[in-house]
Amino acid sequence: MIPEINPEALRNHKGIVANPNCSTAVALMGIWPLHRRFGLKRLILATYQSVTGAGTEGEKELEAQVLAHAKGAELPRRVFPRQIAFNVIPQVDAFGANGYTGEETKMMLESRKIMGLPQLPVSATCVRVPVVRAHSVAVSAEFERPVSVAEAREAVSSFPGAELVDDPSRGEYPTPLDFSGKVKCGVGRIRVDTAFPNGLSFWVSGDNLWKGAALNAVQVAELMVREGMLVPRNALAAV
Repeated sequence: MIPEINPEALRNHKGIVANPNCSTAVALMGIWPLHRRFGLKRLILATYQSVTGAGTEGEKELEAQVLAHAKGAELPRRVFPRQIAFNVIPQVDAFGANGYTGEETKMMLESRKIMGLPQLPVSATCVRVPVVRAHSVAVSAEFERPVSVAEAREAVSSFPGAELVDDPSRGEYPTPLDFSGKVKCGVGRIRVDTAFPNGLSFWVSGDNLWKGAALNAVQVAELMVREGMLVPRNALAAV
């Protein structure tokens, strides 16, 4: 679950409360406020996922390959299926029988579940890039109602999980470096999509270790405290 999107899921829930996939969490910070404004009909996603999505070993492998390249040595490879330094790899997780990877399937299923849109058409392509931290997602979305860039920007800027960074004339848009270590995810490059009727294309960058993982878990725990489902440790100590 994502507290900014489906907090009601806690109230009747039993068992484990799970964090979504890191790319899903980041992408939905841009998608959800636009869905609320225009009504989502179709979703196409392409991710640019940092090496820390594969853990500390992924970060070490990128660093080791860059250093080896600078020395003219053979590049070590153990974590990723191809060389990651100076490259992009269109495979995150194993391929399924339908040609989609596990990561791509998770983005489809989790987006539908979290937004409460079980029939939403979603297609994702997940790509590993030589960035240390923070994932980015290029989104093309079709909506039920007519769209405008001005309304889209207003919807994003008023959403608590997002920070609007969208002034192309001044070269302002989110990047992974800008949003590493930030609570919110950056949303920008908002424009009318030229392939979909009532479509918008936009870009989202967010910290895969924060909103994509630990921060979202903390926010879920904080919501559980507010809902009376958890008692803070310091409150127990005061009793």
